[in-house]
Amino acid sequence: MLLITGGLGYVGSHAVRRLQEAGRDVVLLDNLVYGHREAALGVPCVIADLKDREALRGVFRDYPIDGVMHFAAFAAVGESVANPQKYFDNNVRAGLNLLDCMLEAGVKRLVFSSTCAIFGEPERLPLEEEHPKNPTNPYGESKLFFEKVLKWYDTAYGLKSVSLRYFNAAGAHPSGDIGEDHDPEHHLIPLAIGAAAGHRPGLTVFGDDYDTPDGTCIRDYIHVSDLADAHLLAIERLEAGGSSEAYNLGNGNGSSVLEVIRTVESVTGLKVPWKMGPRRPGDPARLVGSSEKAIRELGWRPQLNTLETIVETAWRWHRDHPRGYNS
Repeated sequence: MLLITGGLGYVGSHAVRRLQEAGRDVVLLDNLVYGHREAALGVPCVIADLKDREALRGVFRDYPIDGVMHFAAFAAVGESVANPQKYFDNNVRAGLNLLDCMLEAGVKRLVFSSTCAIFGEPERLPLEEEHPKNPTNPYGESKLFFEKVLKWYDTAYGLKSVSLRYFNAAGAHPSGDIGEDHDPEHHLIPLAIGAAAGHRPGLTVFGDDYDTPDGTCIRDYIHVSDLADAHLLAIERLEAGGSSEAYNLGNGNGSSVLEVIRTVESVTGLKVPWKMGPRRPGDPARLVGSSEKAIRELGWRPQLNTLETIVETAWRWHRDHPRGYNS
């Protein structure tokens, strides 16, 4: 049985759905700060915080857990800059609690939800796994620190892990019954869809003077269901005796802010109200990842890998759930 921390959140719930499709037994742990009970109906779920060590010990005692997928984290870059204590407390200290309880229970397989934010300003593109790692915000720093912890826990205790470094997770499950529901929302595609549908204010595009074809920032969007596939492949790697590794997960191509807006307009048939604003500090012009290592070693291949498909699945979810899971 697999323990899924943060299993009621956006990426976690899609991984749970993929694991269910594969016939895997799972139990979820979520503190409901950002998760939604409706995201994983019919799955055993413990409502608790990872900082509550006794509650965590109880999960390992009550369920036959032999592996963990760790999604539980705070992930808003701007908030992390304003309140780094919150991010190191949750993303590092709570994560250490999880690792210590795993060792107490003799569980030594972990798939970790990491991020491309560990790289900071890119020196070259596409970003490969060995690119220098210089985070520009506490969120990225907290994830990089935890990756380093995992290295030493492998060396000292034999705890094997796979760290999956996402680029821009986007889209929704093709069924349309689970999707992205953040409050507040920071991601471009749901913000653009919400603005087009009249459920959110118009967009501000932060800068049009970057060294890109249309002057706006370029990002690598990866469908959340493709990320879920990678998590299943990663735990299978560890179960087969594989060594600890880290993998970048992206589509290998980027889309600019204006391209995303045009795609949302094309898919929805609605206009996206937007205005141009100044640059935001710390926004790299381009972030595009290489997933060649994941393709080669995990056998992972993104299936929903066009911007149009990503936006279509997101639109289906937001159209039918205009207030998210509360619709």
